[in-house]
Amino acid sequence: MLQQTTVAAVGPYFQRWMARFPTLESLAAAEEREVLGLWQGLGYYSRARNLLRSAALLAARGGKIPDSRDELLALPGFGEYTASAVLAFAFDRPVPVIDANITRVLARLGDIRKPVDQTAGKAAILRLAEDLLPTAKGGRDHTSALMDLGSTICTPRTPQCGRCPVRGFCSAGDPASLPVKRPRPEPTRLSDRRAFVMRRQSLALVPSPGPQWRGLWLLPAAAIDGELLHTEIYPITRYRVEMSLVAGAGRPQGAEFFPVDDLPPMPSPHARAVAAVLARVHSDGP
Repeated sequence: MLQQTTVAAVGPYFQRWMARFPTLESLAAAEEREVLGLWQGLGYYSRARNLLRSAALLAARGGKIPDSRDELLALPGFGEYTASAVLAFAFDRPVPVIDANITRVLARLGDIRKPVDQTAGKAAILRLAEDLLPTAKGGRDHTSALMDLGSTICTPRTPQCGRCPVRGFCSAGDPASLPVKRPRPEPTRLSDRRAFVMRRQSLALVPSPGPQWRGLWLLPAAAIDGELLHTEIYPITRYRVEMSLVAGAGRPQGAEFFPVDDLPPMPSPHARAVAAVLARVHSDGP
């Protein structure tokens, strides 16, 4: 859940997830729709599907989490970061775990001026991370300390260098300018038009054709112009999407109707747009 998502945002989702899936076996036995429903709002839904697939694979093998990098990397959705995090936190291995906070801390400690989102900068960060590792064990405390240092003291904009416990061997002359990253390109603007079709307190939705938002339900594409009900603007990868929600009628092709108080899992932009229109309908009602 913490991949590309903040701790503050993840907290409530994690609590609900663990209450529903306290064991690997309980997750392995779940339906994808329920898993995606609990994940709704976190985005990057392939993470939830991969968790479900990995749980099913591990449950079929006896329910044991592997403690080797190669076996972890063979699981759906497990890359270098996730494998390293499992080895460090679950098995206390001294391995480099490099997230955004740790990257920032290391870039400042080593005064690394190469862009950390390019090959040379990544390699420099990894070398320093490996140099700082404990020898035999202690990966859990070491990684936690680096993450906590980055989230509480070595912060992005106003690092509190005066109270930093490692300031004595920090090489950065201008910590606030680090890490260096390559300039971001301007997002490409896209327009999307969706239909809001109600029938007896049920809303028309269509399954996502994938690969984006696979397994989720969407507002159907609007075939004709209608009354503008809502505009939702949201970023996705390198795009800035302006989604116009217009009033529709009939039954859109491929749509199913769901009660508005029991909607299936939807991507956050569509769910927000639906909530905004329903709130307006209710406020305008008798």
